[in-house]
Amino acid sequence: MSEKIYEYKDEDNWFIGKMTGHNMVSGWGVDQAIIKKIDDLFDGISAELDWEKPKGYDVSVLRYQSPFLLLSFIVDMINQETERDIKVEHHAGAVLLREEEKLLAVYLPDGGVSMAAFFPDNREGIGETILIATRNEGKTKEFRHLFADLGYRVENLNDYPDLPEVAETGVTFEENARLKAETISRITGKMVLADDSGLKVDALGGLPGVWSARFSGPDATDDRNNAKLLHELAMVFDQKDRSAQFHSTLVVAAPDKESLVVEADWPGYIAFQPKGDHGFGYDPIFIVGETSRHAAELDAEEKNQLSHRGQAVRKLMEVFPSWQTK
Repeated sequence: MSEKIYEYKDEDNWFIGKMTGHNMVSGWGVDQAIIKKIDDLFDGISAELDWEKPKGYDVSVLRYQSPFLLLSFIVDMINQETERDIKVEHHAGAVLLREEEKLLAVYLPDGGVSMAAFFPDNREGIGETILIATRNEGKTKEFRHLFADLGYRVENLNDYPDLPEVAETGVTFEENARLKAETISRITGKMVLADDSGLKVDALGGLPGVWSARFSGPDATDDRNNAKLLHELAMVFDQKDRSAQFHSTLVVAAPDKESLVVEADWPGYIAFQPKGDHGFGYDPIFIVGETSRHAAELDAEEKNQLSHRGQAVRKLMEVFPSWQTK
């Protein structure tokens, strides 16, 4: 390890440093909060540096006025010891540390900097996004609220009108959700969430299943689907033999990552006649669990707490942060 002593000195700044077996910035008569901020910033990138062991810098700050000069001093030490080419640059009141086209760290002054100044040409495009594979604005609004807590902006297919429709040719919910999520992710290079949901009726061997939306044919409507299902169960007279589950599979796909899959079921029974004015799809003929209430009798808040999609979304929120960092 080099025993070289580094020094920078002017009227307002005086730094002395050497390479040791640890990282440390210390100072006398200097704002310790700023010193810690700079020290923490370098700790964040030091593990990436390929210097010999023991590794680290030890900088003593005798006079201090400019964070830019102190950052430049430490970077110069690192560059000389590692033959790296890290640059220190001013940008909109902040200081950037970059190497070629890779941003390593950002030093922000107290009070932060203006977003408009930092991103003058693309304010609305800041931050990571997740694209929901739907044109349904109601569903998008729900996901937008959930992912906002994780720092993500949410888009949907209405933001990309030129994207082709993805044919749902799978024979399972997961296959269809994967087809949508992984195909759109591959085309756009974005993180994409897709879902496939439907109703499984035990007496019909799991039908309508993945064909739930088009159970009554190419011109299917909710009313026609419900009428066909009731017709198929016309000879099943005992309620306990009309058991069913709403199912939801969510798939999140991103370039160069294994897709994340979560599933959930909402058990219940198929009623003998429709009831309720809320919801959509098969909600009017789906009896919730062991209750006597139909899904279409639940308000939106109650349904979100109980439903297959609500359960799947909560599962997703539990595992998404750790999956995203892999």
